[in-house]
Amino acid sequence: MARAATVRDAAPTGEADAIAGIDAPREHLRFVGHAATEEAVLAALAAGSLHHALLLGGARGIGKATFAFRLSRFLLAGGDPRSGSLAVDPAASAVRLVNAGAHPDMLVLSRSLNETTGRFRADIVVDDVRRLVPFFGSTPALGGWRIAIVDAADDLNLNAANALLKTLEEPPPRSLFLLVSHAPGRLLATIRSRCRLVRMAPLSPAEVGAGLSAIGLGPAAETATARAEGSLRAAILLAAGGDRDVAAHVTGLLDRLPALDRRVLGKLADAVGGRDGEAAFAATVELVRDFVARRVRADAAAGAAPGVLAAWAEVWEKVDRAVGRAEALNLDRRQVVLGVFRDLAEAARRG
Repeated sequence: MARAATVRDAAPTGEADAIAGIDAPREHLRFVGHAATEEAVLAALAAGSLHHALLLGGARGIGKATFAFRLSRFLLAGGDPRSGSLAVDPAASAVRLVNAGAHPDMLVLSRSLNETTGRFRADIVVDDVRRLVPFFGSTPALGGWRIAIVDAADDLNLNAANALLKTLEEPPPRSLFLLVSHAPGRLLATIRSRCRLVRMAPLSPAEVGAGLSAIGLGPAAETATARAEGSLRAAILLAAGGDRDVAAHVTGLLDRLPALDRRVLGKLADAVGGRDGEAAFAATVELVRDFVARRVRADAAAGAAPGVLAAWAEVWEKVDRAVGRAEALNLDRRQVVLGVFRDLAEAARRG
């Protein structure tokens, strides 16, 4: 496989949801898609009307976190909104500090490492969010903006969400909150009401292909792009893992719901449970999440009964909980996948 400068030999340290060998969102200087979102933000900046809290909503893996870091670099580097682009000089000191996770005027909240287990927690906990108080209570170290990124806001537990709300209610001057959310409707209504929702669309096939090529995964782009449903993250997992059989197993099972082909499900479970099954597990999770999101949108557009939508929303929550527990507690991935597909089948029967 061709290699590019952005591909590394090991996963980033200290980053939840990192893909081994691929730069984390904070390090991506090349950006694909979302031109309309970028134009709208630049126009708001030029007019002095940028909201203090942006809720970046959209499907998982389409570049929301990458956009949050792109905007943060632009502001912290003193970018000119009349330039027509959020791109900044890669050699700027602010860029180097952001990419290294060392900028004193930027705070990133994500699922933190549990020092006891050595694994990432299943949620963003209240102690993480409390770091916002001293951060926003002090003057900017470099005299400009102070920026907090929450990636992802969906991971906030209830106490953490309430703690975040208190800070959102009284933002200090020249502060910006960037909340990444894969399902904004599931957040507390009080949090949503204090943010400006920025809806970000799935990437086009051409944009997904360009993103794969940029990180040296171009040869696998055709198959991965076709199955990724506009998610660069899903395409990376499929292409980097080389798990064409896994993708075929997952899509085949999803297409036949509520029936379950036990033979195919067994093959998928064996693939994710093996010694090298992490990529297969991650790809399976991405494909399932995308399927559920599409199913909810389709059922809502068709005027489905509330009970049908509730069944799929419940599956979404079950998948997130199961994956979070698997990561935090090092559970058997095979059993997690079997349980996920049983829940999917039940939801399909109810629908």
